[in-house]
Amino acid sequence: MVLGLENSLYAGLPIWLIMIVVVWSLIWKGIALWKSSKRDHLTWFVVFLIIHTFGVLEILYIYLFSKIRLDERPRVHSKSPRKIAKKTKAK
Repeated sequence: MVLGLENSLYAGLPIWLIMIVVVWSLIWKGIALWKSSKRDHLTWFVVFLIIHTFGVLEILYIYLFSKIRLDERPRVHSKSPRKIAKKTKAK
């Protein structure tokens, strides 16, 4: 009995194959979560946390969906480094 896997879907698979699949999905999930958080895609971030697709959805997001801009408005940051530097020099 290994981790209660005797009655599960993974019972006939070797442990090394299961570990490869787990590492594979964790790598892609981590990259996709990082990219979606950097691009402020909250919906994608939540989807990656909840749905497990063995890296398929994550790979699609990284190479396809993350490049699509749904809103054409430029991102405006209220406190950009240039504005802060100008204010401190003016004082």
